[in-house]
Order: sequence, then C-alpha cells, then structure tokens
Amino acid sequence: MSGILSDGLAARISGLAARYPEPSAALLPCLHLVQAELGWIPAAAEAELGGLLGIPPIRIREAVTFYSMFRRRPAGRHHIRVCRALSCTLQGSGDLGERLRARLGVDPGQTTADGRFTLEEVECLGNCENAPCVLIDFEEHGRLTPESLDEILEGLD
Repeated sequence: MSGILSDGLAARISGLAARYPEPSAALLPCLHLVQAELGWIPAAAEAELGGLLGIPPIRIREAVTFYSMFRRRPAGRHHIRVCRALSCTLQGSGDLGERLRARLGVDPGQTTADGRFTLEEVECLGNCENAPCVLIDFEEHGRLTPESLDEILEGLD
C-alpha cells in the first residue's frame, strides 16, 4: 500500500475484517489498530480504512468524532485526561485542571509546543471512589491535590 497505512497494518486490518460476517463490523477494532500505529487518525487514514472495509469514509469520520478515545490530532508523549464528572468536580478536579493549564500552558484538547503533553478533559474515568482523579497515559492517579499532581508530572520523562 502506498498510502498512510503501512502494508503490515493494512494486512492486519484485512485479516481482522475477515473475521466478521460484515467487514464494517470491524470498524472500532480497526480504528484502534490505526491509532496504535500512527498515534492518531488522520483524514487520509480514514479514507484508506474505508477502502479496506468497503464503507464510505464519512462512516469512519462519524465513529472517530463520536468516540472520545480516538484522536484526530497527534497527541503528546504523555496523554493527561482530567475527570470532570460530578464526583471528581466536587472533590477538586477543577483545581487540577487549572494547575495543568497553568503549568503546561495549554487548554484541554491541546498539546504542548514541545510535544510532551496533551491535556484533555473527560466526562468520567470510572474511579469515583478515588476522586479527584486523572489518567496519565494508561495509569490512574486518584485522591490528587494540585501538589501531588505536580510530583507525578515531575517524575515523567
């Protein structure tokens, strides 16, 4: 393949789609594969994936924009998600978000100029008993204060 998806990824997508009675049913797992390889899902990848699965690229775009786990822009080396659900909000997640915005110099949905951090606010991390919490990369951190969050950030490469 001469596009944005590598030959190996295209083969993995085709193999995965073949396991489903309808190839379009493999859309979400295939999007995860694309994002795992590229780090995000650019429009060119949506078009190629649509071709591989035999579905219009607009269906790909609908899924990518609907599910918050898919990124349409490159993310930083560390992806920070701040929970803004009621439990976390009542326990101070707003203070965590303010600290991150000030420290990183970005708003939610943005990546630092050096490409180190991407900041995102999410509706719920499912860790209410440890509110307020954040997810950094794939590690949950709960019962945070702005100061304990600073310590975690200082420990990242």
